[in-house]
Amino acid sequence: MNLAIIGCGYVGLVTGACLAEHGHQVICVDQDEPRIAALRKGVVPIFEPGLSEMILRNVAGGRISFSTDLAGAVQASQVVFIAVGTPSRPSDGLADLSYVYAAADAIGAAIAAGTGAFTVVVNKSTVPIGTGDEVEAILSKRVEQGHFAIVSNPEFLREGDAIADFMHPDRVVIGADEDQARAVMAEVYAPMQLAEGRLVYMRRRSAEITKYAANAFLVTKISFINEFADLCEKTGANVEDVARGIGLDSRIGPKFLNVGPGYGGSCFPKDTSALVRSSQAAGAPLRIVEAVIDINERRKQNMALRIAQAAGGDLKGKNVALLGLAFKANTDDMRGAPALSIVEALLAMGAQIKAYDPASMEQARALMPTLIYCDSAWSCLAGADVAAVLTEWSEFRALDPKRIRQVMAHPILVDLRNIYDPAVMRAAGFNYSSVGRP
Repeated sequence: MNLAIIGCGYVGLVTGACLAEHGHQVICVDQDEPRIAALRKGVVPIFEPGLSEMILRNVAGGRISFSTDLAGAVQASQVVFIAVGTPSRPSDGLADLSYVYAAADAIGAAIAAGTGAFTVVVNKSTVPIGTGDEVEAILSKRVEQGHFAIVSNPEFLREGDAIADFMHPDRVVIGADEDQARAVMAEVYAPMQLAEGRLVYMRRRSAEITKYAANAFLVTKISFINEFADLCEKTGANVEDVARGIGLDSRIGPKFLNVGPGYGGSCFPKDTSALVRSSQAAGAPLRIVEAVIDINERRKQNMALRIAQAAGGDLKGKNVALLGLAFKANTDDMRGAPALSIVEALLAMGAQIKAYDPASMEQARALMPTLIYCDSAWSCLAGADVAAVLTEWSEFRALDPKRIRQVMAHPILVDLRNIYDPAVMRAAGFNYSSVGRP
C-alpha cells in the first residue's frame, strides 16, 4: 500500500520505518526542511536502538522516502497517518492540538485537490477523546462525505524498545466507525500476520481513551511500587522481593514494578496531565490519576533530599556526580526526566554538579547549561563527594566498585535505580544507599 506519515518525530519515524519494513511504500513528511534534508542523507535525528539501521535499509530498498511536500504525499497515498506532537499547554495542562488540526486542514486541502479517491486519515498522535470528531469536521469543510474516513490508531511504543513493540505488538487498536475504514486498516497491518485477537477493533472514541487509560494504569503501577519502597525502608523489608511476589500474580504482572526516582518521558507526564484536565472538564474526575501525578512530583523532590542526606545534609560547595540524565536507558529523551527536577533541587542546595549520560548530553546541555558535562562515567566520578545513579544504563552496571571508590573523594553512592548489589558495594567500602532495600 501507499502510505503517508505526517510528522517525522519519534512516533512518525518509528511508524514509517516499521511499515516500510513490512513492504509498504511510505512517504514521511515534515515541515522542518533541515530535518528532511538530514533524513535524506541517512542522518536520523532521534536516538532509538535499531531505527537508523531500519531506515537506511528501507531507503536502499526504495520503500521509504522523506519530503516536505504534504499535498503530494497525501494525493499519492491510500492511508495518511497524523503523527505530530501534542504537547501540554502551559496555561492549563491540556493537550495542544494545534499541530493535529493544522495537519488535518492541510490533508483535507490535498484530498480535495486530488483525484477524489477514498482516503483513510489515521490519528497516530495521542489525543483526547473527541479529537477524531474535530478532525472529521475539519476535513468535512473541504472534502465530501464518503471520500474519507477518520480512524484512531494509538501507539503503544516504549522508548528504547519501540522497534520490538511495533513489530511484535501485544495488540493493535483500531478505532473506526466505518466498515470500509476497518477493512483498509486490516490491509495495512496484514503483512504483520498478527495472531488472532491482536488486532482489536472498537469505536473511534473508545480507541482514543484506551491510549490514555493504558498510560494511566502504567504510571499507577510505577507510583504504587515507589510508595511501597518507602514503606519497605521504614520496616526493614525489601521492595524487590515484594515486587517479585506480587508480579508473579498473573492478574498483576511484573512489568513497571521497578522502583526509581519517578516516571518521565515524552508521554507519561503530558498524557496524565491532559487526561486529568479533560476528565475534570467532562465531569468525571479521575482521583487515582490525580494522586499518581502528585506522588510522582513529590518523588523527584524526595530523591534530591535523599542525595543530600547521604552527603551529611549539607551540599553547599560539594561535588555531586550524576550518572545518567535521560528519563530511562536506551534513549536520549530528556522530556519530563526526573533528572531535571533533581538537578534543580540540588543546585538550590548549593551543589556543584558533574554529569554523564551515554546518549542525552546534547539535549541535557540545552536544558541544564550550568552543569559540568563529562565524557565518561570515570571523569564524572573523579573527585566527587557523593555520586547518584539516575538512569539504569548497562555501562553503569559494569563499573568496578573498587575503582569507583578510588576515584571518588568520598565513598558515598546513592543508587536510585538499584543497579548494584548492596553487599558488594559495602564490601568495597561505600556508604551505599538504594531504594526500598534494607
